[in-house]
Amino acid sequence: MPPPLEMERAYLERDAAYNGLFFLGVRTTGIFCRPTCPARKPLPTNVEYFASTQAAERAGYRPCKRCRPLEVDDQPAWVADLLAELDRDPATRITDGDLKAKGIDPATVRRYFRRCYGMTFQAFTRARRLSETLMEMQETGSLDTAAAASGYESESGFRAAFARTFGATPRRASKRDCVLLSWIRTPLGPIVAGGIAEGICLLEFTDREMLAGQIRAVEKLFAAPVVPGTNDHLKLLATELASYFSQTLRTFSVPLVYPGTAFQRRVWEQLRAIPYGETRSYEQIAHAVGDAKAVRAVGRANGLNRIAIVIPCHRVINKSGQLGGYAGGLRRKEFLLALERGDNALGPAGQALK
Repeated sequence: MPPPLEMERAYLERDAAYNGLFFLGVRTTGIFCRPTCPARKPLPTNVEYFASTQAAERAGYRPCKRCRPLEVDDQPAWVADLLAELDRDPATRITDGDLKAKGIDPATVRRYFRRCYGMTFQAFTRARRLSETLMEMQETGSLDTAAAASGYESESGFRAAFARTFGATPRRASKRDCVLLSWIRTPLGPIVAGGIAEGICLLEFTDREMLAGQIRAVEKLFAAPVVPGTNDHLKLLATELASYFSQTLRTFSVPLVYPGTAFQRRVWEQLRAIPYGETRSYEQIAHAVGDAKAVRAVGRANGLNRIAIVIPCHRVINKSGQLGGYAGGLRRKEFLLALERGDNALGPAGQALK
């Protein structure tokens, strides 16, 4: 998080550039807010800061009903502008000097991208350039064309950067798959999605504490580098998620890839078999996989699911009817179950999707 005095200034001035970088808990009311919350600003002595909504909830705070920190991902305008600039020209280089010229603090950019993308902005743009280059090589078979489009001033610089990212020379790497990461905005906050040539292999909320471990696990499972990028599977996933949150899609068609132990795969297949709008208990899943005593093992496999929502681990609850645990946070689980029940009290989720 930014230094305390910087966070204090940000919320007192309702600085939108800090949305997503931290949340503030107000001791006198027991609620937590975004820095831009329109409610009356609390005294600094009554405020404590959190890096995520989950951390604020664990500390006993409730989400504010005015700024709704759990429901909509309020991405700063400068982030959208930077990503749009990269979309127009993935080979572009945006230096700290360029950021300052745009009126953007480079330190703020670094912190935001570390939090939401797991890497600094410069690392993000470099990896994205190289992933675009890799796909260009795979499509055309031309190293020279790809190197010229990469934005590197020399071929030696391009080769060295490529080897650091992919662990192989450009020629060898062009014959291998890689895990492409895309970030998708949803009413429940940003989600990171990973895809390979066969299908989707990762879908996690970006503030999940286990996210970094899940990305490392995916990298190890597929013996492939993880870099920003997109493919047809990731594009289809984004479209289907938008339809899901707008309550016009109940069954995902995007292909999935989820290697695991034989037991884990049986559990995940049973999760996929739970109908939209219904729930199952851990005991019911254990019976379905053929081992009624494996309730705890089912819970562990459920927690290790790497593809949230599409493999619907949120549909598993305690036999008492209580929600139980959820890696993305219980309020998200409650939201998803209410969405699938057709409960519109939470608002038209699809309208918030961007």
